Amino acid sequence: MAVVDQDGLVVSANDALGALFGTEAGALREQAAADLVDLASDGRTWHAYREVLRGRRSRFRCTRRLKHPDGRSLWAEVTVSPVPDSRRVLLSIADISDRRELQARLRHLQMHDPVTRLPNRTLFFERLSAALETASQDDPADGTEIGSSYESYGHGGTGRIGLCYLDLDGFKAVNDTMGHRVGDRLLAAVAARLTECADSDGYTRSGGHLVARLGGDEFAILVEESTGTEQLADLAQSVLCALQQPFDLAGQRLSVSASIGVVERGARGTTATCLMQAADTTLYWAKADGKARWTLFDPERNAHRMTRQALSSTLRPAVERGEFALEYQPLVGMADGAVRGVEALVRWNHPQFGTLAPNRFVGIAEEDGSIVELGRWVLRTACRQARQWQMDHPRRRPLFVSVNVAVRQVWDSDLVADVAGILAETGLAPHLLQLELTESAVMGSAGRPLQALQALSDMGVQIAIDDFGTGYSNLAYLSRLPVSVLKLDGSFVRGFQDEAHANPADELIVEALVQLAHRLGLTVTAECVETSGQATRLRRIGCDTGQGWLYSRAVTPDRIAQLLGAAPLPV
Repeated sequence: MAVVDQDGLVVSANDALGALFGTEAGALREQAAADLVDLASDGRTWHAYREVLRGRRSRFRCTRRLKHPDGRSLWAEVTVSPVPDSRRVLLSIADISDRRELQARLRHLQMHDPVTRLPNRTLFFERLSAALETASQDDPADGTEIGSSYESYGHGGTGRIGLCYLDLDGFKAVNDTMGHRVGDRLLAAVAARLTECADSDGYTRSGGHLVARLGGDEFAILVEESTGTEQLADLAQSVLCALQQPFDLAGQRLSVSASIGVVERGARGTTATCLMQAADTTLYWAKADGKARWTLFDPERNAHRMTRQALSSTLRPAVERGEFALEYQPLVGMADGAVRGVEALVRWNHPQFGTLAPNRFVGIAEEDGSIVELGRWVLRTACRQARQWQMDHPRRRPLFVSVNVAVRQVWDSDLVADVAGILAETGLAPHLLQLELTESAVMGSAGRPLQALQALSDMGVQIAIDDFGTGYSNLAYLSRLPVSVLKLDGSFVRGFQDEAHANPADELIVEALVQLAHRLGLTVTAECVETSGQATRLRRIGCDTGQGWLYSRAVTPDRIAQLLGAAPLPV
């Protein structure tokens, strides 16, 4: 301790203070107390100290790192407080080195994973947040591109940040078959290889890349001041190669692989949450693309994913809000050009994304099950419209309407009951309804789906196989299905487009399919007919009906009504 006057000079000191500075206590008299404990090193501390000296503040405390005469450093808690009934103050210094060391050890335990001894999730996010803040300040204001070497940005920072987010493929199987002890040894060995890869990649102003275990078999390598995607790609590739080398663990030889999501971007405008979301998404892509690989974040692919999620979340209520509409594409007799029927094609008039074709949302509807409700609406609307055309044109041969059905509609609902109820409700005759299922769905039908198809066929409903020729093509199975129509996939028809460069094999295949279908009592519809040359060759081969832009695109119901009163379409 020391007594200090109003000018900040030591009046007297005890022997302990003298020993702290390696001198006699008397030798400290008249010395500036602030210089002894470095109170003038920052403005805030200096101001607080001066306020106590002037009697404007009752107490002041701070922590300082001091140099002991024997060369070691110590942490000291410095307290300055007024001496009662005096204009002087008391300066006291307490050695808190042991306390600081204990706090540091506790923090290390709190911030590090006990299995791998790597920084844990808490420390990783603390470092990530600090790195983003620092890198944002370094971000070049002019948007200059970052080069592929450290020399490209001299002594400053790049303003960019990179992240490799990975997990081990099949790690759960290691734990399940060999036990968690072996699994922990494997994690420790993986951590060592990741650290080696990170250390060999280079250093930044803040040191080497941070390797952390985020939990389970998930790891992250944080690259501060990254120099571009090339650096992150090289690092990810080196990690893959390092992990593909077998691990020898207490006599056990294990081989593992990893999937890695790679993100590299400017730090300005990026948050830790956004960066981790991008990394997590990219890791999922790496898994979905086949594992044992690294994948770079793709903004366009992510935008598509976000759009898909947005569509998925709004699909069910969109049916209730009436956002869907049907258009109809004519099915035309190849011999006379008369419109025999129409295929109902659903459109989603989305309030945000505009008019969406079926390929944008039907797959999503099948995944989340909303295809049942949507398919029921399509079926009812199409049947009601077909019946309306029939009543509006009583002298015209009635059109049949073809509706696409997903196999999930058979599994998740009573399709037979739905069809029977809708036909009774709308008054449409069963033979005027055609249900289309894809070849892969029909050819794999067994049990309930096959029973449903048979019941619908017995009811008089026509069953068509859509996109025939692109799936299983199990011709032997075809004879046992209650199918009445084959719709040839457009890939066959497109081969007829150029007469001069036509492949004779295309025509032979289509001709064989048509003859087979006719011998089985089936009719054949050719899809994607776009030219009169295609129509002529298909008619010569024996196709019964055609569908495509040569005749008409998908149009609104009123346009179909106009076609019913017009002359046959050109063939």
